[in-house]
Amino acid sequence: MDRIRVPRLAVGRPRSKPDSVSADKAYSNRGTRAYLHKRGIRHVIPEKADQAANRRKRGSAGGRPPGFDKERYKKRNTVERAINRLKNFRTVATRYDKRAYVFLGTVTAATLVIWLRS
Repeated sequence: MDRIRVPRLAVGRPRSKPDSVSADKAYSNRGTRAYLHKRGIRHVIPEKADQAANRRKRGSAGGRPPGFDKERYKKRNTVERAINRLKNFRTVATRYDKRAYVFLGTVTAATLVIWLRS
């Protein structure tokens, strides 16, 4: 989580404190949530089933469930599906290109092919 960087649109170094973070269940743990809360970063991380069961089993001592915005999580899912479509192209998935500008051209061409097929 310390390595989160948001590139700036203009000149300048990347921001290390984004407005919000969306993650999958792999990041659902107390340490991650506490770190994001301490830095004032909103997050959308679904709760694992076993964590929810343990929290409910403890009753009122288990605390409140973490906040979860389904609409924001749906947007994350859309991005994940787009990346999976791009990875259907072997050159994008394995990144044969050594230089970043060539790889950007490959990703752009793959995106155009996906767009034209749909």
